[in-house]
Amino acid sequence: MKHPTLHPGLNLGPHHGEAHEDAETLAFGFWVFLMSDLIIFGLMFATYVTMANPMGLAGGPGPKDAYDLTSVFVQTMILLASSLTFGMASLAMRFERGRGPITFWLSVTLLLGLAFLSLEVRDFAHMIEIGAVPSRSGFLSAFWGLVPLHALHVAAGCLWIMIMMIQMRTFGMVPLVKTRILRLGLFWHFLDLIWIGIFTIVYLGALA
Repeated sequence: MKHPTLHPGLNLGPHHGEAHEDAETLAFGFWVFLMSDLIIFGLMFATYVTMANPMGLAGGPGPKDAYDLTSVFVQTMILLASSLTFGMASLAMRFERGRGPITFWLSVTLLLGLAFLSLEVRDFAHMIEIGAVPSRSGFLSAFWGLVPLHALHVAAGCLWIMIMMIQMRTFGMVPLVKTRILRLGLFWHFLDLIWIGIFTIVYLGALA
């Protein structure tokens, strides 16, 4: 029998049978994907840091002109809360609480993700209104390459949550659905880690 905790993240436990056994290989493959995604974000962070200087601004709007730090703080709290609610969904699945609690916590996570996106889109619209668009400077081009990329990932995560709730209702908590939710959890928590980097480097860096 396979070791119950061979892969990082939440392990289902041997009582989940096939789902637990399949999770090791599937989770490892998904970690490889996340690391490749991390390389892309790393390049975007490096570009942003390189451009966040007076020469990169090219006389255009700077961080203090373009960023709404109050909104960004609220977004951060929302996304961190969504990581907690997804954790509750994962625990409900691990301890076999039934489809209802899992669906509830996934629904809360989805609502928080959509709230995060709505605030972020509002901030993007404000930046466009004041002329802080990608073509204005190298700094803004780097910003629009990094932050909206994360937003696109969150949107994909929200879509994934909706698909999983449909699959849960259609197929029940079969092994395939369980392992997909496990991978979705890794993806969602990964996005939180990336956002912490964005919040620290992009937004808190604007206060320096």
